[in-house]
Amino acid sequence: MVSNLPVVIMDNGTGLTKIGFSGNDTPSYVFPTVITTLHTPGVGSGRSVSSSKSAFLGTSSSLTSLSNRRGIEDLDFYIGNEALEHANGLGYSLCYPIRHGLIEAWDHMERFWQQTVLALAASWTSSKIHNRSLTGTVIDSGDGVTHVTPVADGYVIGSALKHIPIAGRDITYFIQSLLRDRNEPDTSLKTAEKIKEEYSYVCPDMIKEFNRYDKEPDRFQKYVVELSDKKVVVDVGYERFLGPEIFFHPEIASSDFLTPLPEVVDNVIQGSPIDVRRGLYKNIVLSGGSTMFKDFSKRLQRDIKHIVDARIKKSEEHSRTKSGGLEVNVISHKKQKYAVFVGASLISQAPEFLSHCYTKKDYEEYGPGIVRRFSIFESFL
Repeated sequence: MVSNLPVVIMDNGTGLTKIGFSGNDTPSYVFPTVITTLHTPGVGSGRSVSSSKSAFLGTSSSLTSLSNRRGIEDLDFYIGNEALEHANGLGYSLCYPIRHGLIEAWDHMERFWQQTVLALAASWTSSKIHNRSLTGTVIDSGDGVTHVTPVADGYVIGSALKHIPIAGRDITYFIQSLLRDRNEPDTSLKTAEKIKEEYSYVCPDMIKEFNRYDKEPDRFQKYVVELSDKKVVVDVGYERFLGPEIFFHPEIASSDFLTPLPEVVDNVIQGSPIDVRRGLYKNIVLSGGSTMFKDFSKRLQRDIKHIVDARIKKSEEHSRTKSGGLEVNVISHKKQKYAVFVGASLISQAPEFLSHCYTKKDYEEYGPGIVRRFSIFESFL
């Protein structure tokens, strides 16, 4: 009977949550990972939200409002875009339960999951890939954190993986700071995020790009912002390429973390067993919305290649022998924005999937440590 139940895929990110069913190539719903709760003296509030006219989760990939699918009339919290709408309401407080990829507010996260499930009531698609290799380096960058994970024959090399505190939200904050420095008429976080999503791209050389803007004024754009009482025009200039540039020159935005992403990737691969490094360089796969900037994959591949070639050249000078070189390949694909969701969707369709799942009874018997024995990839090789 269990095998007839649809498998629910839920990808909780720092900024966005993606949910849907097994077999879907895109999430059914995408909404902010945020919850607004009502605080009143005593226990609970019993506030009814049945009169709310706003969309339950806001914009979704299916363009379907969930406000009429709630199924529960008495709730004292909101999630997603509806949470943002009620954030300024009397007695409500806003909470982002995930910070830099880690759950910090478990109670809020559990309530978020409950409501998310009620709402429902991978790179292998790339034409560049000729074989479905389970050896490669995954760069997953969302809103709050960027992970660089080496995988050999389906197994994560835990001793080498790294995460860096540079991701989409940091780019948004940096763009916002640039707008404020110029005293633009609107410097809200929402406007900065729109500029990031609609105008930003990765350039091959930051200094040369400054010169191009000086010579080609048409590269500057204008973004019209509709405020409550008027429209204002925000000039969009250097931040178009400076925003994503913090992946490659993090020092321009902060002094807290100074290692460029290409160097982090190289360190991860060099920290992996020597016999799998060639495969890790050859199959670098992108995942997450913050890898979607135009020419991100080209710049990353070029910069990693420069690091590798410099090391090989130095080795050749010391050994006085000629090396055959090393292939570096960064794979950009159509599914990379929702790659985690798509990967889970693919795996959950495998005949072996259910036999590897743990039940609630298993969890209660063995505790949280049971998830560390989850070796589902092994049977798919």
